[in-house]
Amino acid sequence: MRKIVFFMLTSLDGYFEGPDRDIHWHNVDEEFNEFAEGHTAEFGVLLFGRVTYELMASYWPTEAAQRDDPVISKLMNSLPKIVFSKTLQNVEWENTRLVKDDFAKVVSELKKEAGNDAAIFGSSDLAVTLMEQGLIDEYRIMVNPIILGNGKPLFKGIEDKVHLKLIKTKVFKSGNVLLYYEPKK
Repeated sequence: MRKIVFFMLTSLDGYFEGPDRDIHWHNVDEEFNEFAEGHTAEFGVLLFGRVTYELMASYWPTEAAQRDDPVISKLMNSLPKIVFSKTLQNVEWENTRLVKDDFAKVVSELKKEAGNDAAIFGSSDLAVTLMEQGLIDEYRIMVNPIILGNGKPLFKGIEDKVHLKLIKTKVFKSGNVLLYYEPKK
């Protein structure tokens, strides 16, 4: 059975993007890139909401991505992807399937399949939808050493408390701290 793993970079004050969807503050260096290669390779399926899908699909299949980050580019392009959107009409990125309704049912069925875990990279709105259904098995939140003061909060829209248990941490030389949580049972 697969787990659904949510991964997101956030500021110390809990924003995953700054004003105007700015993410240039992400603290990325060689150590982060090595982590990202191994981390992405763990997964068998990637899950996206519309906004994140459009951003990823506009970059990873490009020559620039293949030149600047060939390992991640190959993974992002070759891994199966599922986009959850009620408004998107079609998807063109290689190995991508569009789901327009019954999000919880599709994710529940995906969890029953054999194979490597599924990852939600970004897509906080999708994560909130799945959190409300109790479908996220693990949260990996990378806290960047910056205070933004403004932006979009990580779990904007969540209405009920979700109690988590810290299961692991990883500290990076850059000051990033990766927190691994699972829902308390």
